[in-house]
Amino acid sequence: MLRLVIGNKNYSSWSMRPWVLMTQAGIVFEEIQVWLAEPDTAANIARHSPSGTVPVLLDEDGAGTIKVWDSLAIAEYLAEKFPHKKLWPADSALRARARSASAEMHSGFTVLRTHMPMNIRNRYPGKGMNADVAADIARLQALWSECIEASGGPFLFGEFCIADAMFAPVVFRLQTYNVAMQGNAAAYMRHMLAAPALVNLAQLAAAEGHATPRYDDKYA
Repeated sequence: MLRLVIGNKNYSSWSMRPWVLMTQAGIVFEEIQVWLAEPDTAANIARHSPSGTVPVLLDEDGAGTIKVWDSLAIAEYLAEKFPHKKLWPADSALRARARSASAEMHSGFTVLRTHMPMNIRNRYPGKGMNADVAADIARLQALWSECIEASGGPFLFGEFCIADAMFAPVVFRLQTYNVAMQGNAAAYMRHMLAAPALVNLAQLAAAEGHATPRYDDKYA
């Protein structure tokens, strides 16, 4: 039994990554949702997460519960647990590049994430843009284009993999803030937004019915 503890679908970009990965790959899991920015949020997360953050994956078997926290650690755990799902590319060169791109997303693009916060169901065209954000977007344009050129697409490394799940929140951010990409990167965005897991997530985020002023008021 796998259980995934997540925050709001509309706001929690880190929660989104394993949720999208597991949903797209057809990995069955039970969802535990904790509303963010509420008086009881920290206590509710602490019941499940050693780090006090979401997401956290709970893998329960006869020997007990394995807890895995951090989106990339969860993805690696799932890749080992479900090798037949091919969550990393089979080709070693593409796999190395996919891991590098995933790690770059994990630790980078902080200016973009700060000035264009996650909000799937709303639209803020033109908000948050500055020279440093533009530099992050230029790096995305180059990275996505290089990956697709090497793999042949339509996703970053051919078939949907962990790297795509890692970049899923950025795809939604670019849509929210009406940021135009070019060439292969633009085509990649279209493929991502049409992927069943992302379509499903966008619908659930729109219907979530739990607004948090801390997130919604930034560009209201």
